[in-house]
Amino acid sequence: MTNEADPTAPAPTPGRNQLVLDELDKIASTMERRFLEGRRVLSFQEYLELFAEQPARYARDAARYVRDMFDHFGTRLVQRPWGELVRYKLFDLPWDEGLSDEGSSADTAAGQSKRYHQREFALVGQEELQGEIHRSLENFVQEGRANRLILMHGPNGSAKSTVAACILRALEHYSTLEEGALYRFHWVFPSRKTVRGAIGFGGEAKAKASEGASYAHLDDDQIDSRLVIELRDHPLFLLPIPERRALVQRLYATVGETSSPPDWLMSGKLSHKNQQVFEALLTSYKGSLAETLRHVQVERYFISRRYRTGAVTIGPALSVDAGERQITADRSLASLPTALQATTLFEAHGELVEAAGGVLEFSDLLKRSIDSFRYLQLTLETGEVPLSQQTMQTNVVMIGSANEIHLAAFRDHHEFASFRGRFELLRAPYLRSYLDEKTIYDTQILPFVNRHVAPHATRVAAQFAVLTRMRQPEAKRYPDALAPIVSSLTAAEKMDLFATGNPPERLDADAQKVLRAGIRSIYEETAAHVEFEGRTGVSPREIRTVLFDAAQSTDHACLSPLAVLGELDELCRRTSEFDWLKEKQLAGGYHDHRLFRDVVRSRLLDTIEDEMRAASGLVDEVRYGELFDRYLTHVGIWVKGEKIRNPHTGAAENPDERMMREVEGLLGVKQKVEDHRRGLISSIAAWAIDHPGQKIVNAVVFPQQMKRLRETFFSDRRKGVALVVRDLVSLLRDRRKQDSGFNALHEEERKRARSAFERLQGMGYCENCALDAASAVLRARFGELVT
Repeated sequence: MTNEADPTAPAPTPGRNQLVLDELDKIASTMERRFLEGRRVLSFQEYLELFAEQPARYARDAARYVRDMFDHFGTRLVQRPWGELVRYKLFDLPWDEGLSDEGSSADTAAGQSKRYHQREFALVGQEELQGEIHRSLENFVQEGRANRLILMHGPNGSAKSTVAACILRALEHYSTLEEGALYRFHWVFPSRKTVRGAIGFGGEAKAKASEGASYAHLDDDQIDSRLVIELRDHPLFLLPIPERRALVQRLYATVGETSSPPDWLMSGKLSHKNQQVFEALLTSYKGSLAETLRHVQVERYFISRRYRTGAVTIGPALSVDAGERQITADRSLASLPTALQATTLFEAHGELVEAAGGVLEFSDLLKRSIDSFRYLQLTLETGEVPLSQQTMQTNVVMIGSANEIHLAAFRDHHEFASFRGRFELLRAPYLRSYLDEKTIYDTQILPFVNRHVAPHATRVAAQFAVLTRMRQPEAKRYPDALAPIVSSLTAAEKMDLFATGNPPERLDADAQKVLRAGIRSIYEETAAHVEFEGRTGVSPREIRTVLFDAAQSTDHACLSPLAVLGELDELCRRTSEFDWLKEKQLAGGYHDHRLFRDVVRSRLLDTIEDEMRAASGLVDEVRYGELFDRYLTHVGIWVKGEKIRNPHTGAAENPDERMMREVEGLLGVKQKVEDHRRGLISSIAAWAIDHPGQKIVNAVVFPQQMKRLRETFFSDRRKGVALVVRDLVSLLRDRRKQDSGFNALHEEERKRARSAFERLQGMGYCENCALDAASAVLRARFGELVT
């Protein structure tokens, strides 16, 4: 048997065809079951019964709905050097498949890239802004409606649009859940064939509210017309206000709901088109509400950004956000009952209408002429928008964004004061932790890089970006104990403080303790300033270009940190384009972009040097870690004045003073050893209080001491490591030339170089970037040792 359309095509396999049909039937059955279980179409009475089950859920206005959506996804605590912050999980997009790192086996570059790509639209950092948005929503709920516009302001590229996009995405998902179900209603008119006489207009029969079949579930061939209502009025608006209020209050009391119903539900009225239809039907039925409600079809709807339903973003175009048009003459409505055909019906349209019940985002609001959003003053104050034929009631949470340049100009406008009371100004600064900044590049840029990404490429970019955002602290704002320490902080030291919480090594133990305690006040120093920290600096958008350009470097086969440094040099030559390149350089290295590049370059070489030391196999990384563990154990016993059990003899002995003195010599302890030892134990106790239940990790609690020990151990083996790096460079260059002779190396040297490369591969290096890194550190740090 052949295919008539294509005689050469193979004949279909009967078994395979049946499998396809079975699968299609399963999908169809699943969708039908999901439709029915989701209560997609209801009569008015069915909806009222649903409402009575959980009145607080179905009575929500837009402000309560968005607030509840935030609460539904929950929160988690995140630790920052400046304190513990609440993060709202919706900004992690937790409903997207594959976002969790838990249980992932994808440790390869491809697996990492896949996870990152799925996280591309999640928000990194900005926990303070998240909390401010939730606080604003809570205020709206307390005040009865969203009576202000949440205006996020900050420099270009500070994630304002990402914040809004996450909220809109979360609303989309929340509306698909049972907890987030939303309903609107339309009017349906049965055909004369379906019911006897001109049903709905002049019929003598009257029904009780609990009697009479609704027309909501009629098939399409039994309906003459269906009048869609674009404003998504609440179905209970069909009930008179006094009776509606009494009913809602009784239903709240019945289920033990203690919160108050929203004013929108208790006092809201039908839109103009709905009111006209309602009055026409009520008149035709001689005042019978029950007969009128038979025409009501309640429908569940879902928020959608694509279809602009309850989630709408509008740009700064000079357009009206709401309008209306006549629809009575539309031929598609010719089948409406005569009484309605004689009524001039208008439907509202525009972004305010499409966003009803959800969120309307004004992107770059202040790029508009002030006349184009002047109406917001009255709309936010009254909750209404005047149109030519009606006054439209609004039920929407408005979120906007603006950059600092436009906001500064707006502040100087003579009408700013009148707008200020209707705007909730929330700051969205650039991130000031390079670890968070690095996460942005890892998740939003690396998935689109087609080359292998060398270790530290994004860290170099992130450190440079954050350095450009640091502001010199004003010592006069701090108490006497902290002021001199703060005044001595360099831009690089401040960057480290915000990223890791580690104070500079140059400070003594007491000064470090004072500085740690003051991190929050340093971080929040400019919180009330117009010129706040994070207002200026290089944008992540510029760094995005830097990274993509570096990935196309002809000098490097990978996205190399060395290529990134080269592109940063190019970026800093464009002094006429960026304000952050024009700022006056201050003491401590602030605004010194040349110094910033030197800092990140030096730190990169430090890191590569550490990795080469570990890869050489000549320095036992475990040894000094174990030594420090043993030292802390003995110090703890010494501070308590107790004895320690000898593991070999079982005898109780005093702590090993000789060993403690030896380690303290390696650490370069200059203060009294008694004070130093007690300071270590105090640090452990303080960390345990701040991190209850967490295991103490010495590398985290004592990074400086561990670094000093590592450097001391390394100093005696530095030349040996340099020789291994030299051999590694020779090996990788020969491989690049595809020269199998390896004449330059002896067998033992070649073996040692291969082992080093294998260890580097475990750190994420490939042959190309390992050669780049080894060559760079050989030239910069080991040249004098191998000549």
